[in-house]
Formats: sequence, structure tokens, C-alpha cells
Amino acid sequence: MASKVAEYKDTIDKALHDTKKPWTGWLALAEEKTGVKRLYLFLGLLGFLAIYLLFGYAAQLLCNTIGFLYPAYCSMKAIESPQKGDDTKWLTYWTVYALLSIVEYPSDLLLHWFPFYWLVKAIFFTWCFWPTGSNGSVLLYEKVIRPRFLQHQGDVDDAISNIAGAATKLVTQKLISGDSSKQE
Repeated sequence: MASKVAEYKDTIDKALHDTKKPWTGWLALAEEKTGVKRLYLFLGLLGFLAIYLLFGYAAQLLCNTIGFLYPAYCSMKAIESPQKGDDTKWLTYWTVYALLSIVEYPSDLLLHWFPFYWLVKAIFFTWCFWPTGSNGSVLLYEKVIRPRFLQHQGDVDDAISNIAGAATKLVTQKLISGDSSKQE
């Protein structure tokens, strides 16, 4: 157990010192000004966020910001990069995010009565966008969403095709009936 904690601590510390990450400059400045190691600053910030998500005003806004800002930034970087793999990763995240939003909406009134809801949701978002190959969004997509998508893909494609055909037919009829009324 102690070795796992030390391993996590080293991994986090290494990420906090990674010069390629956007937060490195801010953490270096905070470390210099306070004299507190950036790992402890980071852990303090996490503790503050956790307490705020439990008791703070506008915890919902903070939670949804956590689930949006970093993934949106990474998604824009992925769009601008020539690799396809990062695009797939972030499309997977947004698919899970959208599904959660749809599932969450009808249960909104019940879920908000749970005192740890915003903290749990923020942890869930973080798990889904965690920068590893097999994060939460990949796992949920592969195990839950993809099998159902493949199972119903043909039916959904047929329904969309039928709706598009009916809409085209309706528009064509309106255009034709509109042209005939102008000629009279």
C-alpha cells in the first residue's frame, strides 16, 4: 500500500514538473512565492476543491467547469494536431459526457439531494478525461456505449433515412404547391 502511494506521489510530482503542461509555469511561480512544494500546493488545491464541491455556493458550476475546460482545451489541441488518435480519444470523452447529460437530466431533482453529488460527478469527469490510454471514457465507451450502438446502428440509420426521406418529400410538395399557387 505504501509503495502504491509513493508511486502515485511520484507520478503526480512528475506531471506537475512537466514543462509541456500549461500549469507548470503557474505552479513554479506559486512554489517560488510561497516556498511550498508544488505537490503540496496541488494537494491543497484538490482539498479545497473537494470541500467547495461539498458545501460551496455554485458547486454545480464548478463541477461542470471541471468537466468542460480541460477536455475542451485538449479537444481543440487535438483538432489542430495531425494525429487521428487524439481526436478519437476526445470524441469518446464527449460521447460519454453527452450521455451523462442526457441520463442526468430526468434524474436531476433526485440527484441534487445527495450531499456528495457534485464532488462525485467532478471525480467522475476527472476519471473520464484522465490522461491515460484506458481512462473512464474509453472504458465506458467500450463496455457500455459501443455494444449498444453496434446492436442498434442499423435501426437508427433506417429511421434517420426514413425521416430524411419524409422531410425531403414534404419540402418538395410544399415547393411544388407553392409554385402552382404563384402561377394562378
